[in-house]
Amino acid sequence: MNFAIPPAPQASVGIAASRDRFPVRRIYCVGRNYAAHAREMGIDPSNSSPIFFCKPADAVVPANGSKSVSVPYPPQTKDFEHEIELVVAIGRGGREIACSAALDYVFGYAVGLDMTRRDLQANARKRGEPWDTAKAFDHSAPIGSLYPVSCVGHPESGAIWLDVNGKRRQEADLEQLIWTVPDIIHHLSYYFELAPGDLIYTGTPSGVGPVKPGDTLVGGIDELGEISVRIN
Repeated sequence: MNFAIPPAPQASVGIAASRDRFPVRRIYCVGRNYAAHAREMGIDPSNSSPIFFCKPADAVVPANGSKSVSVPYPPQTKDFEHEIELVVAIGRGGREIACSAALDYVFGYAVGLDMTRRDLQANARKRGEPWDTAKAFDHSAPIGSLYPVSCVGHPESGAIWLDVNGKRRQEADLEQLIWTVPDIIHHLSYYFELAPGDLIYTGTPSGVGPVKPGDTLVGGIDELGEISVRIN
């Protein structure tokens, strides 16, 4: 096949203890999936159902290893914020997936950051507009190494946390997710046909806040390692 222009490189994520890489097809994200975070955003968590939005595959910033990766401060914002999240990697395709079978579709898990232009998101919410400019921009999805299910199983609990310049900003437990991983896969698969290579960012705990150039973000999830990002 001949292309009129060179095709873009395949976005991918490293796999822990492997030379293989996980090719990224799509990035789905879940909004307001911890009650305390929903409340800090001014939303009643008891009245919510899963909220989904997307990022482009090339928004991923692989952060494999102990060194910090660089993420540029994006344009058109004065309020650039962090959101630490559990990421689910899909290894098998399907649609209208039952909750009872959902975990069979998971390849593995990772630590990720859903970086957000919060001021743009707030303005979009007020005007009833999509969140694309707030969420789906370049370098907005840093992610650590993927840990296959065969190595870590399916984490249902465990600490999730984020420090900024050595000070704790976010801290919770995965068991506090409003919508569990099977719930998320079940609901998402009724809107989209899931396919191998999809990533799902499952939502962030409370404590989100702004970062600026020069800040270092270090976060982690029990059994899934850490991610380190420097804003430049």
